[in-house]
Amino acid sequence: MKLLDNYFKLTEHKTNVKTEVIAGITTFLTMAYIIFVNPSILSEAGMDYGAVFVATCIAAAIGCFVMGLWANYPIAQAPGMGLNAFFTYGVVLGMGYTWEAALGAVFFSGLTFFLLSIFRIREWIINSIPMTLRLGIAAGIGLFLAMIALKNAGIVVANPATFVSLGDLSQPPALYALLGFFVITALSYLRVTGAVMIGILGVTVIAMVLGHNEYGGLMSMPPSIAPTFMAMDLMGALDVAMLSVIFAFLFVDLFDTSGTLVGVAHRGKLLDKDGKLPRLGRAMMADSTASMAGAALGTSTTTSYIESTAGIASGGRTGLTAVVVGGLFLISLFFAPLAGSIPAYATAGALLYVAVLMAGSLAHANWEDPTDAAPVLIAALAMPLTFSIAEGIALGFISYVAIKTLSGRFSDLNPAVIILALLFAVRYLFLV
Repeated sequence: MKLLDNYFKLTEHKTNVKTEVIAGITTFLTMAYIIFVNPSILSEAGMDYGAVFVATCIAAAIGCFVMGLWANYPIAQAPGMGLNAFFTYGVVLGMGYTWEAALGAVFFSGLTFFLLSIFRIREWIINSIPMTLRLGIAAGIGLFLAMIALKNAGIVVANPATFVSLGDLSQPPALYALLGFFVITALSYLRVTGAVMIGILGVTVIAMVLGHNEYGGLMSMPPSIAPTFMAMDLMGALDVAMLSVIFAFLFVDLFDTSGTLVGVAHRGKLLDKDGKLPRLGRAMMADSTASMAGAALGTSTTTSYIESTAGIASGGRTGLTAVVVGGLFLISLFFAPLAGSIPAYATAGALLYVAVLMAGSLAHANWEDPTDAAPVLIAALAMPLTFSIAEGIALGFISYVAIKTLSGRFSDLNPAVIILALLFAVRYLFLV
């Protein structure tokens, strides 16, 4: 106990081992849904479900261990929602790249993130991107997840006349997805720990009892990771058109991580007297290291989870909380049969709930200023309608620069935003 106290500075942070362990368990329960959701999404890209399950658990554990042991923050990590959907539906199924090349793009985005953290360029990038675009992109990812959830559940279907229309809500997948969403939302409002996981498992059990789903077992030895281990195609990821994909992975991870770190740190009163996060570089490098490791193992970008606030609320203040979460992810490796029993419609409700949380950023947009409001809406709508996070980011940047310039608000722009907008425009004009 003394060793743990000295290493994690428990006394200094006014906490103890018991509190940190409880906080770690709490955080894990709020984010364990990724164990079921991530393999479900990435398997649609042609990846082996069992291998992705193992890669998800190990990548999450690596991220948590590095964050806890090196950066000493109670912030958990795992493959990010939205980024996994972009991986499957945007890059592989949408753009036609192999999942191996997509893993290569994830690796290069992680490597770039790592280098940006080492050379302290990340602060310049973060400060250069207007809050307007950040809000639009966050909301857009939420709407993108909502579209995927509704599609997977059969609630929204293709229509040759109107592109999309309402599906048959009397079918079991739609009913189960809606039930899961309603239960998760209600439990979250009531502040029930593990609301998302309860909703997923509850719908799965009900479907089994009613004969709409088969029980695959509870525990076993972990599946083989061989189908995805070191399968990333680095050369394929260097295709010119893939640069926008790498940028999209990097951009979303950069702002998702920075926003999560600051938000969680503020909730846990971990900021210094100047309102800054000590050891920010270490925390950023923990994220990027986990992303590179995850790509090598066979999963999409690993990032910091806002669900870490659940552990913070339970008293977690040090990296021991993150270490506990990492340990629980490793234990989860032996529950592969349970993960394989989770149907897509059971995770659809969880996706839709996550979409609600992310779309909430629209409330903070400046709707009184059309030069800010328009780019927010364009970025947010473009992602679900083009089925691509990358396209939403690109159109958001282009519209922001164009509208500000034509409105005589050129002073609102900075070199980074102008350069990125021009690069995106050139890509559409000459490369697409």
